Amino acid sequence: MDKLLKLLDTNARMSNAELAVVLGSTEEAVAARIAELERSGVIRSYKAVIDWDRTDRAYVTALIELRVTPKRDLGFDGIAEQIMRFDEVESVYLMSGGYDLAVTVSGRTFKEVAMFVAKRLSTLDSVVSTATHFVLRRYKDDGVFFLGEKKDERGSMFDEL
Repeated sequence: MDKLLKLLDTNARMSNAELAVVLGSTEEAVAARIAELERSGVIRSYKAVIDWDRTDRAYVTALIELRVTPKRDLGFDGIAEQIMRFDEVESVYLMSGGYDLAVTVSGRTFKEVAMFVAKRLSTLDSVVSTATHFVLRRYKDDGVFFLGEKKDERGSMFDEL
């Protein structure tokens, strides 16, 4: 895997100068490579990972398992494209195993999410069944820890005083 991509995946706020130092390259070369990755669609977005529990925003997330009947000539892509257009939907994945699609949905309340599933998602022609799992607590998301603060293991010279 491209080392630049791994660095950006870990911390997208690193400057081109910082990336160049770590990669043993120049800022210009790093900027050109990032521009190329953005143009080609490899880099799709830059995103902050937010701990919504530390804000006053009402926020509920649910993971929904969907069994679907794929459309002729469109396969699973047709129903996935239809589902991902809903504003409430954060992610859609084609899965192997006991269900076909995994959908992440967010809303302000449990009832709002439940009503979205009941009235909009489960009523789509291709949807055979749904199983909704509400997220009660996030412990780790996108590689970021949410349980307590991650401790700096380096210590401090003042720890010994």
